[in-house]
Amino acid sequence: MFDGAMSWVLLVFGVLVVAGAVNVIIPVRREPYSVISFAFGGGFGEVPLHSALAALAVAGLLAGFGGLGQWPGLLGATLTAAGAALFVWLAVQVRHVPSLVDAALDSATPGPIAAPDIDLSPVWLTWWRLAVAIPFRGRTIRRQRDIDYWGDGIRRHRLDVITATDGPAEGAPVMVWIHGGAWVIGDKREQAAPMLYELARRGWVCVAINYRLSPAATWPDHIIDCKRALVWVREHISEYGGDPSFLAVSGGSAGGHLAALVALTPGEPQWQPGFEEADTSVDACIPFYGVHDMTGEPEASGRYGPGMVEMLERRVMKVSMREHRDVFEQASPDRRITSDTPPFFVIQGANDTLVAPEVARRFVERLRATSSAAVAYLELPWTQHAFEVMATPKARATALGAVRFLEGIRARTSR
Repeated sequence: MFDGAMSWVLLVFGVLVVAGAVNVIIPVRREPYSVISFAFGGGFGEVPLHSALAALAVAGLLAGFGGLGQWPGLLGATLTAAGAALFVWLAVQVRHVPSLVDAALDSATPGPIAAPDIDLSPVWLTWWRLAVAIPFRGRTIRRQRDIDYWGDGIRRHRLDVITATDGPAEGAPVMVWIHGGAWVIGDKREQAAPMLYELARRGWVCVAINYRLSPAATWPDHIIDCKRALVWVREHISEYGGDPSFLAVSGGSAGGHLAALVALTPGEPQWQPGFEEADTSVDACIPFYGVHDMTGEPEASGRYGPGMVEMLERRVMKVSMREHRDVFEQASPDRRITSDTPPFFVIQGANDTLVAPEVARRFVERLRATSSAAVAYLELPWTQHAFEVMATPKARATALGAVRFLEGIRARTSR
């Protein structure tokens, strides 16, 4: 009786493993299932070897309790092995990612972005950190937490300064990171640790910021906070060894949207109330899977359905796009491009079920058609939303690509 039950449990488990692997390779791109597809596929797909080993270990445990005693268990074991093989196949495909990163930077417009004097061997992202996958900071990184960048005591007006433990030399370049979370959730500690820690170990000063979240906050509170944090960085980062003469901004998802919008709208008076004259320009921008279109046009984000626009209307903008389309267009980075935009390195996952790859592609097309600055575009195959959260081979490759991009742009601006 017990053996029979374990056989059926093993069968169910095998079905789940295969379904999980297939979901990573061929995700569901239609609402409302796209969110479920991300939730049950993103993490497993970014650590495919870990997923394969875990699946085989659980199947072995079930087999040890008699799971192979009847035909359902044998079928379940076969399915588990097939699912694990798919995860191993995904792991093998990751070996191409560094060459894809190099190709993206080599094909940048108006010309390749190179940093020939920079050693691109990983410093913080060593092999054993990839084996652990969880980006523990370790003793080599110092994170000074919850610094008030506005002075008003609001809890969300806080930022962290991240440096190497032995501290950067004076005059270090600065990276500002803006977290994602659909403008309604998230925190400065949750994303991009692999890239930020890699930059910090290379002598950069990194800043991760919080901003007010909806539904308590109403647009444009979010972008105002980001710009106010940027003002703090320009005024105070020298106290931490940073030099704001080279200031880059990056972010993921909603943070990618905010980072791109910050880069494209320096000095926008309506988004700098009370500090209209402050310098909020940046020297480079790296948006990860950013929401560059807020209108849901069918050729961009609209192909996944109206869910994002409905959420924006209800919780973030709190106005109807039909009646206030100008609010959504002004908040769309792909509508704010000028010939004076800073260099961009746009990064997107091809299997992203929350932000359609078409969003990034159209944004890059418009950047290249209008901007005279460098534009590089990287689209990673079999890659979901939020892929850079853990310390993985993809996170390492894109972090080192960010290093090459940033140092290459720095070299150009210092001439």
